[in-house]
Amino acid sequence: MGLGGYLAARTDAEHFQSEQRREREEVEKVPAEESFEVYSIFRGYGLADEDAHKVTAALTTDRKRWVDFMMRFELGLEQPNQARAPVSALTIGGSYVIGGLVPLLPYMFISESARALYLSAMVTALALLAFGAVKGVLTGVSWIRAAIQTVAIGGVAAAFAFIIARWVAG
Repeated sequence: MGLGGYLAARTDAEHFQSEQRREREEVEKVPAEESFEVYSIFRGYGLADEDAHKVTAALTTDRKRWVDFMMRFELGLEQPNQARAPVSALTIGGSYVIGGLVPLLPYMFISESARALYLSAMVTALALLAFGAVKGVLTGVSWIRAAIQTVAIGGVAAAFAFIIARWVAG
């Protein structure tokens, strides 16, 4: 999973660079079309015709700002942080390790599997409840609703995983 996070962040950076190269080429090869796109964006924001022409003329005098503007307002792309890929890999990988340990801890300390299963379900439900509550506080939604929703979704996912594992194990 960490590798997936790393590759996703690298892909974002490569996509941005590819689109930036393409945008630079268009500004060089077809400046009239690109200038009209800038003008159209400003008109789309409600600027009067004369104002849109003035702002377009001012912006298109600096090719770097012009390309930056097109990247952001035509394509909706922001320059990705170059350090994001390894941080993303470590964050996602670490989260999976820690998150995976929560339901496994009871099995490490209790030899009777049925008791370990019940304790694992309770510990996991409590962890999901806490995670959901924190998520709710941090996102500004009802922490109770977020906690219940997280437990419900996690519980359904865990139940399906348990059923599939039992089915595969025969």
